[in-house]
Amino acid sequence: MILAAILLKLGSYGMLRFMLPIFNYANFFFAPFVYTLCTISIIYISALACRQIDMKKIIAYSSISHMSFVIIGLFSFSVEGIIGSIFLMLSHGLISAGLFACIGILYDRYGTRLIFYYNNVVHNMPIFSLLFFLFILSNIGFPLSSGFIGEFLVCIASAQINFVMTIFLIFSIILTAIYCFILFNRVIFSRNNVFDITSFIYKDLNKHEFYLLICLFFFIIVLGVCP
Repeated sequence: MILAAILLKLGSYGMLRFMLPIFNYANFFFAPFVYTLCTISIIYISALACRQIDMKKIIAYSSISHMSFVIIGLFSFSVEGIIGSIFLMLSHGLISAGLFACIGILYDRYGTRLIFYYNNVVHNMPIFSLLFFLFILSNIGFPLSSGFIGEFLVCIASAQINFVMTIFLIFSIILTAIYCFILFNRVIFSRNNVFDITSFIYKDLNKHEFYLLICLFFFIIVLGVCP
């Protein structure tokens, strides 16, 4: 959670605080290369995430994709792009922390992060399943969540630069929805008769876990409704 929520933002903060104000000519010169590299990274990483079986890897790949959005917004050199990047950094810090917390809760109970070992978790952990679904919606940029605001502003900024790049960014959002819903469906609702480690544990969220997830989701909704 600390890595995804705080340490992952140090690189983009360094770009915003030092590289953009100091190296003006170099930033404009290498901007097309940065756009190309980030667009390829977003599509490639999203495609990789669709084929992962480790829950933690899926969320980690999602973080890489979102940080590529942040870099594109920074190198758009527009008010919308930079504000969207800053907002997306704050939003991603909350959403990824919540998702990693959810995965940590499952790992504490069942001792594995591989999705094909899980079977109908919603029957054993209904409150967890609901909160996990809300964090999944926030991660794909669902409206009224903080993830939507940042991605929307970055897409507006990219549309002013290159419309083709904007099409790829929108397509990557669709890919994000695909692998996030695959993760949620296989863990929460899938029926697995071969590997089933969830049949003998019926422990839902305790008080501390519930308050942690509710606090994170509260700030996600506040930033999404009143950005």
